[in-house]
Amino acid sequence: MISRRLVACLTLSATLIGSPAFANDPAACAKPRFSDVGWTDITATTEIARQVLAGLGYKPEVSVLSVAITFKALENGDRDIFLGNWMPLQEPTQAPLVKAGKVEIVADNLKDARIGFATSKAAYDAGLKTYADIARFKDQLGGKIYGIESGSGANNTISKMIAENSFGLKGFDLVESSEQGMLAQVAQDIRQNKPVVFFGWQPHPMNVNLPIAYLTKGNDVFGPNDGGATVVTLTRPGYAKECPNVGRFLSNLVFNVAMEDRLMSDILDKNMQPDAAVRAWLKENPAALDKWLAGVSTLDGKPGLTAVKSGLGL
Repeated sequence: MISRRLVACLTLSATLIGSPAFANDPAACAKPRFSDVGWTDITATTEIARQVLAGLGYKPEVSVLSVAITFKALENGDRDIFLGNWMPLQEPTQAPLVKAGKVEIVADNLKDARIGFATSKAAYDAGLKTYADIARFKDQLGGKIYGIESGSGANNTISKMIAENSFGLKGFDLVESSEQGMLAQVAQDIRQNKPVVFFGWQPHPMNVNLPIAYLTKGNDVFGPNDGGATVVTLTRPGYAKECPNVGRFLSNLVFNVAMEDRLMSDILDKNMQPDAAVRAWLKENPAALDKWLAGVSTLDGKPGLTAVKSGLGL
């Protein structure tokens, strides 16, 4: 006769063999700490990560910090995750920290991005086509180039170009502003048919909503291929080893320009809150979760995909 204890052991073994292997994170990983630098694309992708992790039973914390403070916070262990490392724009800051083991690369989360100087389509058609053309239009531009927030890699690059007189830019003023403030100025100048030069990028609804064109022949100041860019996920040192389940999710978390354009348009053009925009997109695109949650569990070790879809009503 088979003992009850043996039956119980055999039943448990069969259950374990027939179930996928999930390794739940320790309790110390329950509150992943994200930095959001306030750019709409990073706000949107960070909100995706926040909602998915919440569906897995985590309690993510998101703080809005400048780029400079974000890197320092990762280095010091005050933040865990940053989804907005634009490369090669931020390479002067990122590369030494990675080499020294003070921050860690997890994955490229966006590979078809772009950054660089842009202008209105009308100004482009009038001859403002390359970086070398900017100086010829100095008077019409009011001697101004519009950047983003102070301390950003983009502004540092522009400031260096002005200081070194690259492309004859000595004497130009860099106007630092928020993303929204810069784009409001650009839109106003375009309405008034005034030439404008500003720091542009994609993904972003500006590429759909405004008649703009990117300047060429920039000698790779914003990276190869006139600003071709990759966005990288970074963590503090050792985070993925300490929290392997979140680390696996971050490795899977890859986006594309089309989805980010849509999310950013919903936020900026339709005035949707980021959480509402993300929920709507996830409900319309549930298949994205299949890849993002492959091999990922809930905080307590249960299948992650089932939990997140259930939480979203899918």
